[in-house]
Amino acid sequence: MRHFARYSYILTSYAIGILIFTLFRLLNTLVYCSGAETWPDFEGEYVGALVMGWRFDTVISCYLLSLPLLLMIVGDVARIRVKPYYLTAHILLVTVYLVAFFACAVDIPFFSYFFSRLNAVSVNEVDSFGLIVDMIVSDPVYLLGLLAYVAFAVGYVFLMRWVYRRVLRNNLDGHLPTAWGIVVALVLIFGTFVGMRGRLSKKSPIRVDTAYFCGNAFLNQLGLNPVFTFVKSAAEMNKISNQPITLTDADEARRIYEAERALPVDSSRVPAGLDLPLPEGTNVVLVIMESMTVDKTGLFHPEQSLSPNLDSLMRGGLVFTQCYSAGIHTYNGIYSTLYSHPAILARHTLKHTFIPYMCGLSHQLQAAGYSTAYMMTHDEDYDNMRGFLHANAFDSVIGQHSFPSSEVVGTWGVPDHKLFDHVIEHCNAVAQQGPFFTTVMTCSDHTPYSLPDGIDFRPTQKEMPQRMSEYADWAIGRFMRQAAQQPWFSHTLFVFIADHGAARQSIYDIALAYHHVPMLFYFPGHIAPQRCDRLALQLDLFPTLMGMLPYDYQNHTFGLDLLRQERQYAYFSSDDKICVLDTAWLYICQVAENNEHLYHWCDTLPGDQLKLHPEQAADMRRYAFGIIQHSYHMLESRTTGCPQSL
Repeated sequence: MRHFARYSYILTSYAIGILIFTLFRLLNTLVYCSGAETWPDFEGEYVGALVMGWRFDTVISCYLLSLPLLLMIVGDVARIRVKPYYLTAHILLVTVYLVAFFACAVDIPFFSYFFSRLNAVSVNEVDSFGLIVDMIVSDPVYLLGLLAYVAFAVGYVFLMRWVYRRVLRNNLDGHLPTAWGIVVALVLIFGTFVGMRGRLSKKSPIRVDTAYFCGNAFLNQLGLNPVFTFVKSAAEMNKISNQPITLTDADEARRIYEAERALPVDSSRVPAGLDLPLPEGTNVVLVIMESMTVDKTGLFHPEQSLSPNLDSLMRGGLVFTQCYSAGIHTYNGIYSTLYSHPAILARHTLKHTFIPYMCGLSHQLQAAGYSTAYMMTHDEDYDNMRGFLHANAFDSVIGQHSFPSSEVVGTWGVPDHKLFDHVIEHCNAVAQQGPFFTTVMTCSDHTPYSLPDGIDFRPTQKEMPQRMSEYADWAIGRFMRQAAQQPWFSHTLFVFIADHGAARQSIYDIALAYHHVPMLFYFPGHIAPQRCDRLALQLDLFPTLMGMLPYDYQNHTFGLDLLRQERQYAYFSSDDKICVLDTAWLYICQVAENNEHLYHWCDTLPGDQLKLHPEQAADMRRYAFGIIQHSYHMLESRTTGCPQSL
């Protein structure tokens, strides 16, 4: 094996590095379990956390080993036998690993205190060296981290010294034949690149949310490598789009939020024909429809409708005709629909290095004894969905990898009608165990399109975008007909809303059709057919729905109960723009440039009215900026108001 000495050294170094990372992970487990009131029951999922940890440790190890590997490849191909050359590579390798192990040691007290893996915020304490020394001396957990680092570092240095001498230094005269050396080098380079990505999926490399594989919060975080989380959080903090948001004064923002929280709750406003509260144990199926703008439906233009099935449902339930999505991305729609916080400009509200604990439908219904599931067509890790949802009260997150590969037809996984087939199967299974809350995210009506064949769908439109909208609607109709045959249908509330709308021609700075979406509550026998033209937001769905059910709930969000409260303004983000509207006015501000416009949109007049009505624009700006600013402060301070005991 003398010919493979250089590569054996790299592979052995990788194995030893994984071992030390795992020892720190085990120590972190011991500290966590020792601090718990009762020894935690991991229900057989601890091994899964260790396997996840190996994946993240491999990512970091591939980065740490990349330069030493390159030096070994050059040394083998160029027939270098000079010992100082390899000693330099060895010292480099050991040094970078010692830095990584130091991060693991620091992570032990950090995790113990914050229940969060090491992140870039920790550097804020570097200036307080005296405080750090005091914590190490006075707190056993800090001292344990320091002692663990010293012990593991010393052991690592001596072990690697032995490996260097035995495996590498004593075998420098061995070389692979040139052709074989190139082949082995290419294989190792490719393997290192794959290892850096952490996963084979072409959509995205491994992310923090990938570690969230079960319902146990500790195990979900245990698999993370603190070097990975530190680097990711540092990169997140340095992105321009993630610079601190300062739309308005924090105290002013809080006052605006609290004023809206204090809006009177008037039960006399509840529309007639609603049999409230709904029966205890009412199931809830929430369908978030991809790109279903009001303009595709027959709400206002029946002759141009692409959604006859949804139109039929809207004629049979309570439909809010003036509902607006929080943003223009799917992640905005998921975040705001489920957790009732606004979109924050262009920020990806599902991507957080440390996932915030949010209040919303899943928490409240889970607390009421419901099973909770989120089902989608595509990769569960897309847009960080799995990690965020697992961390926020969804028992299961089901996507493409749970379905037969034969059903996958395109980029977005299984088509909508197949997803709905699996929804029926899931609901049939969980209905036997008690009430359920199932969220369904469709995706077929999103480019790139993949219209499935072999089905009885017959489009009427010629263009593919319109055909896909028709198909998505057909899948909904087919789903509801199947659901009507199930025993749980008669005690299930169906809710339909879109993640966002779709682009249409607009005379304003934004396409209102991208935000104007239907919101429908469908429960024959309990909710009489009717339209409600009150201003509504996607984020109002949570308190409105909970206001229909017979359970006490706490609303710590930005949503209002639309049955008992009235909005003065609707507001939303369109990436770099904040928009506000009421029944007459539309205010748009491009925040970075502070470029403002005001339109009298109820008359569809394109002329800017800002100079004529500056007080109206100022009031709308103050409201929306304050609300969005306060949401930002709640997330940054991790004080979303949702008690962990829910």
